[in-house]
Amino acid sequence: MSRNETVCVIIAAKNAEETIGRAVRSALAEPEVAEVVVVDDGSGDRTMAAAGAADDGSGRLDIVRFPANRGPSAARNHAISHSRAPLIAILDADDFFFPGRFRPMLACRDWDFIADNIAFMERAEPARLPADFAPNPRPLDLEAFVLGNISRRGAARGELGFLKPVMRRNFLAAHGLAYREDMRLGEDYDLYVRALMAGARYTLIESCGYGAVVRADSLSGRHRTKDLEALLGAERAILSAGNVPSGAADAMRRHHRQIGRRHALRAFLDRKRAEGMGGVLAYALENPPAMPAIAGGILRDKLAAAQRRLKPPQPAPKGGLRYLLPVDQK
Repeated sequence: MSRNETVCVIIAAKNAEETIGRAVRSALAEPEVAEVVVVDDGSGDRTMAAAGAADDGSGRLDIVRFPANRGPSAARNHAISHSRAPLIAILDADDFFFPGRFRPMLACRDWDFIADNIAFMERAEPARLPADFAPNPRPLDLEAFVLGNISRRGAARGELGFLKPVMRRNFLAAHGLAYREDMRLGEDYDLYVRALMAGARYTLIESCGYGAVVRADSLSGRHRTKDLEALLGAERAILSAGNVPSGAADAMRRHHRQIGRRHALRAFLDRKRAEGMGGVLAYALENPPAMPAIAGGILRDKLAAAQRRLKPPQPAPKGGLRYLLPVDQK
C-alpha cells in the first residue's frame, strides 16, 4: 500500500444543515484526502448551502443534489461512481474525523478494507481528542465480523457493522460490489459481508480517528419494519447461495434469527397501532410461533424503560468517549 494513494470521502446527507459543515471541514483537513463528495439526498433544509460554506477553496469539494430522497445506499453508490480517488472512505453527515485519521491506516500493508476505532459521544466535540491507542493491526474474517454484529442484552450497541472502513476502489470494481439500494438499515453490514465472501483482506486497527455522534432519532435506531424486512431478505439471499463457510453460516443464522425477532416485534406493534386489539388477536392467530419472541421483546422494552427512569445517570467513560473496539484505557 503506497502512502501516495489518495482518499475520496463520501458523505450522504439529508436535512443535515447543522452538522454537514463540521463533517466536510474534518474531511478537507486531512492531507490524504483528494476528493470530498457530498450527495444532498433530497433535503428540505439548507444542507447543500451549509456544505458549500465549508469549502476550503482547494477544489476538492464536490456537491451533488438529488431532487428527491433515494436513501443512503443510492447516494453512496452515486458518489463512488462520481469520484476517482483509489481509496474510498464513508463519513456520515452528523459525524466527523479526528485530525490525523488516515495516517495510521495508510501505514498498514496488504489490505482491501481497513477500519479504525470509533469514539461514540452524545455531543460532537472535535477538539476532544481520543486516547492515543497503538494501531495493533489484526485481520477480521467473515465469521468474526458476523459474530461482532450480534447485539448482547444489557450492553451498549457496538456492532462491527458500525465500522467505517477505507475501501479499495479496485476491489469493489473487480467484484461488482455496491450498496444495495433497497436497504436503509444494515446496508453497511451487507456490503462488508459480501466483500468478505469475495475474499477481501479486512484489517482492524485500534487507533481512533472517527467520531460518531449518538442520536436517538437516527434511522438505525428506529428499525422500521420494512427496513428490517430488507435486511432479512439480503441476508437470506446470501445464505441461500450455499457458499458461506460453515462457521460463518452458523453465525449468520444466529444474526438472522435476532433480526427476525426484531422484525416480528415491529410488525406486531404496527398491526396493533393500525387495528387495535382486534389486529393483535388476528396477528397472534396468524403467527403463533412468533408470539414468545414478541412477548419477550415487549417485556425487555418495558424493563429497559423502567431502568432508565429509576437508574441515576452514569458517569461518562474515561475521556467522555465510548469506543467501539475494546482497548486498554489504563
